Amino acid sequence: MSDHPIASAPGTALAGQLPVSPNNPCPFLRALVANGYVGGDVVPLPQLSEIVGDASGQTGFGKKKVRIATWMVAVIANGLGPGRVFKSATSGAVLDQLRDGPLDKHGGGSRILDAAAKVHEEQIDRLATFGKDCKDPAGGIETGLTAKEIETFMAANIKRDGDAARWYYPILMKGEWPVLLKILGKGEGEARYLSVAEVRTLFVERRLPERITARLPKPASR
Repeated sequence: MSDHPIASAPGTALAGQLPVSPNNPCPFLRALVANGYVGGDVVPLPQLSEIVGDASGQTGFGKKKVRIATWMVAVIANGLGPGRVFKSATSGAVLDQLRDGPLDKHGGGSRILDAAAKVHEEQIDRLATFGKDCKDPAGGIETGLTAKEIETFMAANIKRDGDAARWYYPILMKGEWPVLLKILGKGEGEARYLSVAEVRTLFVERRLPERITARLPKPASR
């Protein structure tokens, strides 16, 4: 793979998609915006938490837990000040103003999506080196990371960041790759894994797997 970021300038739309602001640093939210499931600006927290709950595939109390966790993260995503938290709680999260917020690592960690929202595919290749052969429930074998490999990957990212890593980065990471595993993962229990191929599609093409989109409400017209 090239060491240069791939095509498409930050903020531009890929074919058949809506543009996504470079100031939205979350790959999952970027896919939701690009495909019209939520707007790129202010998104009410009940709407956002409901969509994430649907995407998770959980039902009953499990889905409620996902929605609550999403609400708790989203309410502080634009800032920790009382006024900002109140505005987020009552009006919604501003997805195109998440950059420089309390959850932004400024391109640290995995380094797949940098601070300018450019995707570096060589970092996805690095992610794959932490994976192993996993059995796809639909048949076949593919490279993936279970919870154990994800823990190892995140620890390596912190070590690589060195002095640039802040004390709270491990806390932020708990809301990133482990959550992606819960939402996008295949299989059950300890065998549940995150497909590297699907991670590549999420970051590069800003698309979610069909089994996930089948759970979501029909997107807005593109």
